[in-house]
Amino acid sequence: MSAPTGIVKTSIARKFVMAFTGFFLIVFLLTHLSINLLTLSSDPEAFNEASHFMATNPLIQVMQYVLAAGFLIHIIMGIKLTKQNSDARPVKYVKNNAAANSGFASRSMIVTGLLVLVFIVLHLKDYFWVLKFGDMTPYSSDYDLVVGLFSSPLYTVIYVAAFVLLGIHLSHGFQSAFQSLGANHPQYTPFVKGFGTWYSILVPAGFALVAVWHFVQSL
Repeated sequence: MSAPTGIVKTSIARKFVMAFTGFFLIVFLLTHLSINLLTLSSDPEAFNEASHFMATNPLIQVMQYVLAAGFLIHIIMGIKLTKQNSDARPVKYVKNNAAANSGFASRSMIVTGLLVLVFIVLHLKDYFWVLKFGDMTPYSSDYDLVVGLFSSPLYTVIYVAAFVLLGIHLSHGFQSAFQSLGANHPQYTPFVKGFGTWYSILVPAGFALVAVWHFVQSL
């Protein structure tokens, strides 16, 4: 009896950590998008100043490591939970009833999550590393770097595709996080689901808009 109890407790703890780090990343996405949207302003300095603030503020510098830890924990917990659920599920159920018992977003969480992770590595290499440690030549400002990268059709397509995947990931992850925390109630659960749906559409669409806008402007 003690072994199954331990497994249940571990599963609940993992889901809680997964949900908590997920909420943390959801808030980060809103902050990141609000800054990226400044590149659509007629004044490039608005984005440059915001970018400089993010790169020099001591509190934000500390939060970078918290954010990185949040990403790593979220990924590790996601992989562990996926493996745990797979090991506990009968083979017949997996083969015959997976689509009937869960939606595409739910079934593809680990795949979309790992593909988004690949994009994050690319994103960090092209932006974070260059802005913090690298050589920005031939770009003269943070804004010019953003505009320059999105002048590439391939880079723009990759960027947009990554946020389509993120939207799919969020469409299930948002409401799943509330369920993992036990925040289910007939009165407000429909609102949570609706808000999560709109969030998973509008936030990725906002990032994609930035990419497409600058690509079109570069033509």
